[in-house]
Amino acid sequence: MSLDLLNELRHLDLMIPTVSRSPVPPSACNLAKAIELIGDRWTLLILRSALFGVRRFDAFQAELEIPRTVLSGRLKALVEAGVLEKTSYKMPGKRPRAEYVLTEMGESLRPILIGLTQWGDRWVSKDGAAPIGFTDGVTREPVRAGLVNAQGREVPANRMRIKLRR
Repeated sequence: MSLDLLNELRHLDLMIPTVSRSPVPPSACNLAKAIELIGDRWTLLILRSALFGVRRFDAFQAELEIPRTVLSGRLKALVEAGVLEKTSYKMPGKRPRAEYVLTEMGESLRPILIGLTQWGDRWVSKDGAAPIGFTDGVTREPVRAGLVNAQGREVPANRMRIKLRR
């Protein structure tokens, strides 16, 4: 089989036709807008840490080894976008300080970042070993990211279709 035929079969399997342009221009695409908001390396690492419970500036800075000015700018942008909320805390005998708490909007990124983690475990990990896993808090059964329909049933990726809203 030639390489072109193999690529053609892959496209058929996923039911993705070959096109010359995406159905939605980037300027009108919410995926493009989301990438613009959270798609750079530092922002994703800040969100990763926040999803694990890191909230304080110094803790982000120490964990990520990110320049303080970069961290300050990214946190400010995430607060302005509504992904994080800046709140105040005070340790006894210390001045009030800020911490950054995920909002509902920020928490809703959890399944996306879990999916990206699991993708990395499969395709990027050199030894195939995942450093962390995700389980159901009640049954302790492993959980993986997936696509589900309105009834909560999983839909394989090769059965998904794009529906344009005009």
